[in-house]
Formats: sequence, C-alpha cells, structure tokens
Amino acid sequence: MEVLWLAEEDVTSLLNMDDAIAAVEKAFADHGRCLTQMPPKSYLYFSKYDGDLRAMPAYLEGLEAAGVKIVNVHARNPEIGLPTVMALLVLNSPKTGAPVSIMGATYLTSMRTGAAGAVAAKHLARPKSRVVGLVGAGVQARTQLLGLSKIFEIERVIVSDRSIDNAKSFVKYASKFLDCDYHLTTDAKDACDCDILVTATPARRPVVKESWVKAGTHINAIGADAQGKQELQSSLTRKAKIVVDDIAQAAHSGEVNVPISEGALKPDDIFAQIGEIIVGKKPGRTCEEEITIFDSTGLGIQDVAVGSVVYEKALSSGMGVWLKLA
Repeated sequence: MEVLWLAEEDVTSLLNMDDAIAAVEKAFADHGRCLTQMPPKSYLYFSKYDGDLRAMPAYLEGLEAAGVKIVNVHARNPEIGLPTVMALLVLNSPKTGAPVSIMGATYLTSMRTGAAGAVAAKHLARPKSRVVGLVGAGVQARTQLLGLSKIFEIERVIVSDRSIDNAKSFVKYASKFLDCDYHLTTDAKDACDCDILVTATPARRPVVKESWVKAGTHINAIGADAQGKQELQSSLTRKAKIVVDDIAQAAHSGEVNVPISEGALKPDDIFAQIGEIIVGKKPGRTCEEEITIFDSTGLGIQDVAVGSVVYEKALSSGMGVWLKLA
C-alpha cells in the first residue's frame, strides 16, 4: 500500500484561488444539503505556550472524499521564526479507509479560508461593492483579499494593522495581484469606511465597534476560531444578520461564541448556515441597508474538498512522492 506525499511547495504550485473557491462553494452547498459528516473540531490547549492543536475530520458524500486535518495556532511563533498556523492533511478512501495522500496544509488552510470569505461575500455583500477594509494585515488577510478580488471589482483597500510596517508589507504583496488604491492606517475605525470589512486578528476583545460600521456593510469575521476569541462588539452581532459556516462549531468557537456565552445572543439569533443560502433554503442579502456578518470558523469539509482538488491535480501531473506504508 502506497500513499502520495505532497510537500508544501507541491501544494502551493498546484492550488490556485479559482479552484479553491469552486471547491469550497461546492462543499458548503453539500453541507447545506446535509450531504456531509463533520464533527466539531477537537482542541488541545497549550496555555503556557499561547497555542492549541486541532483535529478536523470530515466526509463529503457527494465528492466521495474523506480525511482529517491537524492544525495548530500558536500566536508567539513568529517571534521564533515559525508560522502562527501550520497544518497537515490526510485524505482517506471512504470505501476502504486507507490513506491515499498526506500533504502539507498550511498554504491550503490559508487559501480555503480566503475562498470561504469570497464565497460568503458573493452571496451576502452588495454586488457592486468596491471598497474593502481589512483589520489585521497578516497572512490570512492576503488570501482574504485575493479571494474577494476574484468576485468583486475592487477599487480601494483600507489596510489597518497595529504595525504600520505590517500594513506596508501587506500592500507590497497584494499589489502583485490587485492594482488599486491602498490606504494604510493603525486605526481599525478607518477600515470600517468600506463595503466589505474583513477582520483577521487573534483578538480576545472586540476590535470593531458597532458605531463604526455603516449600513449595508458585509463583514467577514475570520479571526475568532477558538473559544473566548472575539473581534466584533456583541451589540453589532445583535444588530446584524448573522450567517455562520456551521452552527455547532460557531456557537463553540466562532465570532458568536462570546456573545452567546454572555447571554447577549442566542443560538436562535443565527440566521443561517452559508450552505443553506447557497442552495436556496434561505435568502442572502435582502436589502441595500442590511448589515451582514459571515462567521467563519473553518470547516473540515473545506480542507477535504480543496485537498481533493490538489490530490487529483497531483495525480494528473505526476507531482509528489509515493511512500510505502505496507
């Protein structure tokens, strides 16, 4: 028995944003049709190291693909020259359970999260959105903007980060794929003067206030992916139409987890899962003035769907190394 090993550089060369968006939208749709199995993430917490390790199993029945991703989030890693997030994905045959591929999934994780933001904005933001605001200018902000640039004609990007050097580095990277007007700031309030707002920080206290957000704004809340994390003021979540990737997971570890734990929000206040909107079970945006929030926690089905695309492309191109397991 052999398994195909794909290193990070292999995955990076095989995966593009267009493929990621298509795979993630299909995975969300299958989730909306109840054609997936996906237990909530399991966590190991390393509090003294300011980090955690997560296991994310998933099965997409329509795609006939299954697997599990293990991924860490360690906020201090950049101080020692390591990425904050690192991941490994194992794909398994649903028919036999045998592993068919193991691949580096750090780049894949960033890309599928950016794709999820693009898919959500496609269904929830105003179609003529032209201005994007970013709170947080790290690695995840890059693929968020890349994904949005595939859906919208972006004319201006407001980049907010506590470090102006980080914002400058972001613009240097983003300018390679998006030629538009960039405004750099250290004030998160400035970034809220936009059509689509992306929050991609590790915050445990709100970094965006309700009063800063204009009518009609769509928000991709990306950073809150573990219990206790929160980027948006709780009153803002009460005011907006909230759409999550998965209700069970979001209630535990998404942007809504803190408002729910405080009693400021009830699970019933969540309007829909994004898959339900994609397949037409529930409406997306219903008026120009509506504020919409996509609470993105990151789903195992996204990883398996995108990983399957990478695996099939690797088979076609002959890329990767076959390892003997038995």
